[in-house]
Amino acid sequence: MGKVQVELDKKTILVTGSPGFIGAGLVLRLLKEMTGGTVISFDNMNGYYDPRLKEYRLALIEKAASSSAAKHLFIKGNLADKALVDQIFQTYRPAVAVNLAAQAGVRYSIGHPDAYIESNLIGFYNILEACRHHPVEHLVYASSSSVYGGNKKVPFSVEDKVDNPVSLYAATKKSNELLAHAYSKLYDIPSTGLRFFTVYGPAGRPDMFYYSATQKLIAGETIRIFNYGNCKRDFTYIDDIVEGVIRVMRGAPEKHTGEDGLPLPPYSVYNIGGGTPENLLDYIRTLQEELVRAGILPENYDFEAHRELVGMQPGDVPVTYADSSALERDYGFRPRIGIREGLRKFAQWYKEYYDVGGKILLP
Repeated sequence: MGKVQVELDKKTILVTGSPGFIGAGLVLRLLKEMTGGTVISFDNMNGYYDPRLKEYRLALIEKAASSSAAKHLFIKGNLADKALVDQIFQTYRPAVAVNLAAQAGVRYSIGHPDAYIESNLIGFYNILEACRHHPVEHLVYASSSSVYGGNKKVPFSVEDKVDNPVSLYAATKKSNELLAHAYSKLYDIPSTGLRFFTVYGPAGRPDMFYYSATQKLIAGETIRIFNYGNCKRDFTYIDDIVEGVIRVMRGAPEKHTGEDGLPLPPYSVYNIGGGTPENLLDYIRTLQEELVRAGILPENYDFEAHRELVGMQPGDVPVTYADSSALERDYGFRPRIGIREGLRKFAQWYKEYYDVGGKILLP
C-alpha cells in the first residue's frame, strides 16, 4: 500500500502512554526535533510498576520541553474515560495520534484480566471513536509480537495467521488490530499498527526480564530461566523502536475507493523487531558481563549459584522472531542496535539511576 507523507513539525501530536517506556522515548525525540507545534502527553500513571520510574521519565520530558521550540502538555487521565478522551480530541484537534497506552505484560494478564479489558479494549475503542468524530491524518498504535502466539513458522510475518493467542494480553492486542481495521474501513481513518518485539533499554519496564534479573542478582536472589533456557527472543533496543515509530508516523496509508464506491481501509500492520533472535542464555550471559563491566556486580559474582532452569510458564512462547522486511520496504528502516551495545547502555543507566553514595540501591 502506498503512503501519504505526514508532516510532524508544527503540528499537534497526541501520545498516550507518554510516561511509559516507549512513550517517553518518543516524546523526547519529538520535543528535540520539532520547531513548533504541541505534543500532548496522556497517561493515568498507574502503579503496575513503581510509579517513580514514570515520574522520572515525565521529569525528563518536562526538562526537554523547557528548551524545546514545541509546547508540551501533560494530561493525567484514564483512556477508559470516554468523555475525557473525546474532550481532548475536540479541544486540541491532534493531527497525529499515537496510542501507546495499554496494560502490558503477558503473565500479569492471567491474574488481572479486568485491567486489560478496560485499558486495551475500552480505552482503544475510545481512541477510535475520537478519531472517527475528530479526524486525524494518521493513527499509529501499539500492537505486540504476542499476537503470533505459538506459531511454529519463523520468522513471524504480518501475513501469518494470528488467530490463536495464548494469553489475554495477546488477545487484546489482536483485537486492537481488528477494531482498527473496521474503523479504517467504515470511517476512512488511516491507521498503522506496530507489533513490537521485546523492547529493552535504559529506563525500561522493571517487569521485563533483563531489568528484573538485574534487581534479583543485586539482591542475591535466584533468577528463574524458563523452558530450561531453550528460548529465543527478538530483542529490540528502545532507540530503534522510537526511530521506527517516527518513520511510520510520517507515512500514513493511502486512501482509496473500491469498486463498490466505498473506502478501501487505509490500514497497515508492521513488525518492529531486531530480526536476529538471541538465545536467552546468551542474552543473560551478555547482561551479566555488562553488569560487571558497569561495576554493578563484582567480577567474582557466582552467577551459576543464582540461576535456576525451570519449565515453560503459561502464556509464554519459546521463540519470537520478526520478519521486518515490510517495514524496511515501505519506510527504509530496520533495527540495527545489537544486544551488547543495548545492554551496555542499560547497565550504565541503571548504575546512574540507582547509585547513591557509591552503593547500588534496589528500587
